[in-house]
Amino acid sequence: VQLQACGGGLVQAGGSLRLSCAASGSIVSINAMGWYRQAPGKQRELVAHIIYGGTTNYAGSVKGRFTISRDGAKNTVYLQMNSLKPEDAAVYYCCAYSLRNDYWGRGTLVTVSS
Repeated sequence: VQLQACGGGLVQAGGSLRLSCAASGSIVSINAMGWYRQAPGKQRELVAHIIYGGTTNYAGSVKGRFTISRDGAKNTVYLQMNSLKPEDAAVYYCCAYSLRNDYWGRGTLVTVSS
């Protein structure tokens, strides 16, 4: 499974960004996808994930501001990020889960200016 993430960039506090992550390869094994982030000097943390049945889960710090969604036809998961805060700045990573493995994409940098 290969994951291609994009959509990061520089945004002012209060602004919005949408991240995309397209999956390719042996995607039939994938049953969930998620977004993680890692800020400098901090551990990687879960931002949100979506199970292919539709269940979503969010970190408390982003609940109500971020929305994860999936386009099955495009094998793509999105992370709509609204009301961005400086503390949201991080490298965001896309992850795909199967029963046996986790797959990670390269990160995309989100910078939030105050």
